[in-house]
Amino acid sequence: MDISKIKEFISSWMARIPLSYFNDPDPVVSVIRLSGIIGQVGPGRSGLTLDGLEKSIERAFSGKRVKTVALVINSPGGSPVQSAQIARRIRELAEEKDITVVAFTEDVAASGGYWLACAADEIFADANSIIGSIGVVSAGFGFTEAIERLGVERRVHTMGKRKGMLDPFMPEVPEDIARLKAIQMDIHDSFKQMVLDRRGDKLTSPDTDELFEGDIWTGSQALSLGLVDGLGDMRPTMRDVHGEKVKFRTISAKNNPIKRLLGSSEDRARQQVISALSVVEEWAAWNRFGM
Repeated sequence: MDISKIKEFISSWMARIPLSYFNDPDPVVSVIRLSGIIGQVGPGRSGLTLDGLEKSIERAFSGKRVKTVALVINSPGGSPVQSAQIARRIRELAEEKDITVVAFTEDVAASGGYWLACAADEIFADANSIIGSIGVVSAGFGFTEAIERLGVERRVHTMGKRKGMLDPFMPEVPEDIARLKAIQMDIHDSFKQMVLDRRGDKLTSPDTDELFEGDIWTGSQALSLGLVDGLGDMRPTMRDVHGEKVKFRTISAKNNPIKRLLGSSEDRARQQVISALSVVEEWAAWNRFGM
C-alpha cells in the first residue's frame, strides 16, 4: 500500500471542501412532534409521557450545530403530571445547552397541550389553531338509578372513609365533591403559575384572571392576548431566523411494535377491548375542541 498516494488523495479531497463549511456550518433545527393525548391512554395506545419522550428530547438537544429546538404541538391535553414533567425536562436541557426552544401549534394546543407550549421561549400558532383551556376538568358518569333498575346490589368494603370516594354507582356526597374541588384547585394553581412564569410579561389581557377560566381562543385571538408570540408555520419561520440553508432534523420517539404481540390470546383480547374504550375517551377529548 502506497501511503504517500493515500495522503495525496486525502489532501486533494479536503481541498475541495470550502473552509466556510468548518468555520460556519449550516445551522440545524431539531424538530420534536408532540401530538396526541398527554399521559397513558390505554394498552397499545401510549400517549405523550416523559418516559416515552425523554430520549427523543435529549437527542433533540444534542449536536454542536443545533441552534433551535422546535416543538410542533397538536394536543387537546391530558395528564397534568406528564405535562409538567415533559415541560420541565425541556426547560432543563434548554438552559443546560443554552439552546432556544420555539413552539409551533397545529390544530390544538389546549389544556396540557398549552402547558407544553409554555416550555418554549416563543410560541407561534396558526391563525385558526385552538389555544388555551387553562383549567382542570374531571368528568364521569353516575349509574345509581340504572343499577337499582337492574336489581343489582352494590357491595363495597373499604378501610378509610374516603377510599370509595366518587364511586359512580353511589350517590354523590357533597363532602367528596368539595375534596375533589380542592385537588383541582391545587392543580389549577400549578398550571396558572407555569403560564405566569413563562408568559407573565407578555400577557396583554386587561383581566389576567379571565385567561385562567378554561376558555379557548383561535390563534389570532391568542396573539392579541399575549398567549402566543406570533402567527406562522415552523419551516418558514425558522428560515427567517436562521436563513435558507438551515437544516431540519426530525426527532421521533422509538416504539417497539413487537410488544403488542406478546402475551396470551386472552391478554391480547382484553387489551383490544380496553384499547377500544380508550379510543372513545381520546375521541371525546379531541371533540371538546371540534376536532
